[in-house]
Amino acid sequence: MLMAIRTLIQVALVVTLLNILAPINANVEGDALYALRRSVKDPENVLESWDPTLVDPCTWFHVTCNGDNRVTRLDLANAKLSGSLVPELGKLERLQYLELYMNNLVGSIPEEVGGLKSLVSMDLYHNNLTGSIPASLSKLSNLKFLRLNSNRLTGRIPRQLTKLGNLKIIDVSNNDLCGTIPTSGSFSKFSEESFRNNSKLEGPELMGFVRYDTGGCT
Repeated sequence: MLMAIRTLIQVALVVTLLNILAPINANVEGDALYALRRSVKDPENVLESWDPTLVDPCTWFHVTCNGDNRVTRLDLANAKLSGSLVPELGKLERLQYLELYMNNLVGSIPEEVGGLKSLVSMDLYHNNLTGSIPASLSKLSNLKFLRLNSNRLTGRIPRQLTKLGNLKIIDVSNNDLCGTIPTSGSFSKFSEESFRNNSKLEGPELMGFVRYDTGGCT
């Protein structure tokens, strides 16, 4: 009898703890998304429903959540947004799809997006993003689709990205990347089409012949 009472108490504590943590997670994610809203100009008012006073962001347009009220999708493609990405996006730990392509986003891709450990697809193509491709993207072990083409990204393609074993598509064409094209790991299956129109990019890397630190980078 005593054991049964203890079990009931433990179950009640777990349920209570989950009920406490769910709003906390939702508020953290809502704050992260609202930071993005503050960072961009929205001439079409597509973010009008993003009300920070709500309990969670799951009722906001262009945001999808799972059954635990955790954000899993952000769909803001071709929304005429301008401005920059924010490091707070890295707090969306259950995010699977980051769809921000065909906008006018500027600035760099924050290192913190390497914290999106559930991410399957990152589509940031056709913007005006600058800076380098963060090596932190190599932490996205579930990533299958990485499309960063048609921006103004510079620097080398991080070799760490070759460790992304689930990566099926990468497109970094039409940027200003330099160095050589990695050919090991997951990159062994990608054609040169994925890297075209980078005038300073020399390459596929020839193991033992071409050093990684060569190829038009200063």
